[in-house]
Amino acid sequence: QVQLVESGGGLVQAGGSLRLSCVVSGSIVSGSTMAWYRQAPGKQRELVAQLISGGITTSADSVKGRFAISRDNAKNTVYLQMNSLKPEDTAVYYCARVHPLGNYWGQGTQVTVSS
Repeated sequence: QVQLVESGGGLVQAGGSLRLSCVVSGSIVSGSTMAWYRQAPGKQRELVAQLISGGITTSADSVKGRFAISRDNAKNTVYLQMNSLKPEDTAVYYCARVHPLGNYWGQGTQVTVSS
C-alpha cells in the first residue's frame, strides 16, 4: 500500500523560505512520477511541480524560479524547496505519486505566508 506523509509546512513571512518533505512508503520514488499540488481556500487544487522518474522536472509558471522539486532516493523522500514566498502561496500543499489510474495523495501540510 502506497503511503505519503508530508511535513515542513508552517507560518512564514513574505520573502522567506520553507522546505516541504514527503516520505513515501510502498513505492520507489526513483521509479515514479512524483508531484506537489496545492489548494488555497475556495480554489481548485493545482499542480505546483512535478518530477518525472527520469529526473526531468516541471513547475507552474507562478512558482518558476522560486520553487524546486527534488528527491533523495536513499531516503525515498521528495522535497519542495520554496523560496521568496508570497502571500498568494498560502495553501495546503499535497504530495502525490502520479498514477494513470489515480494519484496517491498525502494528507497535506499547511503553508501560510504573511505579508
